[in-house]
Amino acid sequence: MSEKPKFVYVTYIRTTPEKLWAALTDPATIKKFWFGINADSDFKQGSPWRLIFEDGRVADTGEILEAVSGKRLVIRWRNEFKPELKAEGWSRCTMEIEMADYYPDFGGKAVRLTILHELEGEGAKFIEAVSGGWPKVLSNLKSLLETGDVAFQKQDQR
Repeated sequence: MSEKPKFVYVTYIRTTPEKLWAALTDPATIKKFWFGINADSDFKQGSPWRLIFEDGRVADTGEILEAVSGKRLVIRWRNEFKPELKAEGWSRCTMEIEMADYYPDFGGKAVRLTILHELEGEGAKFIEAVSGGWPKVLSNLKSLLETGDVAFQKQDQR
């Protein structure tokens, strides 16, 4: 039995779980770190979820499967703007938030954010795409929370 295609990314951000949760679920903040994309959801379990490009095109759609403030966000996710990615069907993105002490001798604290993005069906193109996208998005999120500015500016979304 083969394992489903997946992408895993772990980063540590100097912030609190509450501030990280707010950044992951506030459309205005998402727009800052996700290259101008608009998030359309109330981020409550069972709610619809969409990412919309500035020109109005729908990038991705889905549903909030789980939302535990400051701890866990799970989204059923499908790409809508690239036919070859949409054809691979639905994926599941799990975001886990937990406090993580690092260098305790120096008094440092950080939040560990783990992203697990798994394809429900077969294929590799979607996971390849998120493997290139998530590191930039999360670098922007980390920079924004730690410095107030993003690492990467908005890019062409064609």
